[in-house]
Amino acid sequence: MTSQRSPAFPAARAAAAATLAALALSGCAGIGDSALSQAFVDPAKYALYDCKQLETERKSLDERLAKLDGLMRKAQTGVAGPVVSEMAYRNDYINLKAQSRLAEQTWRDNRCTESPEPPPTEPAAPKRAGRATR
Repeated sequence: MTSQRSPAFPAARAAAAATLAALALSGCAGIGDSALSQAFVDPAKYALYDCKQLETERKSLDERLAKLDGLMRKAQTGVAGPVVSEMAYRNDYINLKAQSRLAEQTWRDNRCTESPEPPPTEPAAPKRAGRATR
């Protein structure tokens, strides 16, 4: 007696294999940003920074992250955008994000507080051009 398989059997097997592969890869993707990025940042990088230096560094990192995020979003609008975005900017973004987390952690560990914004200064009144009298 010969067994006959339905034509849907190979397609179902392929779909199951694709689903398992996607699940396996999604598990790896979840590790990426947080756990692996910490391996590329020196844990003692901000150890000797005082609160003023940390405040400046945190603002600088935030600005660089925002700029890089904008570049990644802009790159994703193109035809091969997601690929370009990942290849060109992702590693820098992960590294900056890890540095930012470390700076934030050091900020909290040192119990730093934001320094108050300086009051706005009024522009000096322009000098009037007057005629000299003799």
